[in-house]
Amino acid sequence: MTRFLTLAAALTVAATAAFADGHSGMVKTSDAGFLTDGHDMTLYTFDKDKAGQSNCYGQCAKAWPPLLVKSDAKLGDGFTTITRKNGSLQVAYNDQPLYLWVKDKKPGDITGDGVKGVWHIARP
Repeated sequence: MTRFLTLAAALTVAATAAFADGHSGMVKTSDAGFLTDGHDMTLYTFDKDKAGQSNCYGQCAKAWPPLLVKSDAKLGDGFTTITRKNGSLQVAYNDQPLYLWVKDKKPGDITGDGVKGVWHIARP
């Protein structure tokens, strides 16, 4: 059973990494006035996060991959990083961690806004 759980956890991490692969930590403001990643994919915040701390792990992070960066990333004003439980660095804006949404398929999609009343488009 332990091997199964370990494998399931590894597959979840791999799936999240595969989705987020190629999504740079670069953040910009779209023409519509919300934050996007380097591929113009909409970024979101989660009401259950605390300032400077993510509360989205496991299945949550599979559906809402965190926007990750390398330690040497250059971030603009208002942007910082938070350290996730696995040691990776997640981009935050005004201390709110930023996420992608796996159901957004193309730049400009905003299908994650309002999900379960706790996910919202990130705005500058």
